[in-house]
Amino acid sequence: MATATYLHRRGQIQTYFDRTAVDAWRRLTSDAPVGSIRATVRAGRNEMRAALLSWLPDDLSGRRLLDAGCGTGALSIEAARRGADVVGIDLAPAIIEMAEERMPAEVRHQIAFHSGDMLDAQHGQFDHVVAMDSIIHYEARDVTGVLAGLAARTRHSIVFTFAPRTPLLAAMHSVGRLFPRGDRAPAIEPVAEARLRRLIAIDPRLDGWTTARTQRVTSGFYISQGMELVRT
Repeated sequence: MATATYLHRRGQIQTYFDRTAVDAWRRLTSDAPVGSIRATVRAGRNEMRAALLSWLPDDLSGRRLLDAGCGTGALSIEAARRGADVVGIDLAPAIIEMAEERMPAEVRHQIAFHSGDMLDAQHGQFDHVVAMDSIIHYEARDVTGVLAGLAARTRHSIVFTFAPRTPLLAAMHSVGRLFPRGDRAPAIEPVAEARLRRLIAIDPRLDGWTTARTQRVTSGFYISQGMELVRT
């Protein structure tokens, strides 16, 4: 069951990406020129997306994949090109509109984009779930709740990212607080890797799952850590 803190933060994220950040997100996720700071974020996201995709089977034919927090659909498209049937979910309808605009014709029959909650059970069961930078805004205990909710509908693996607790990331958050409140993205919630592994290990809802590969990507203002959760 979704907690009050999860629901509150979910609402903030939806509002931000559906209103404040639409134009910036359109540029960041395209080939359009961007400033030096956003260029590091773009490069970091590209590197992380490649890492998460590398943890999935090369041939995804016959596999069903949930792109949880799909954004404008770059990962969904790559997974579909490897044979997957993809459901892409994002909270912001405006972002989903962009994803549908950018979907290549050759994979259109393999991808279904929807605006809504990644925990909505109506979308059924999946073989794999990818949650790239979509749960980094939630408190650590809500993160494990999200993972448990996804795990209940997943046969093989969940690959996701979290914000690692580092001095550099803490410093960037301090700088971010200087921006006007209306221009701020919902705060990222850093968590130490050891604590996250411990929370996953002790959560009874995640019995039968174990953490596996992990990789940190640092590219200027982009700092994120990927982790693999596999069914044992």
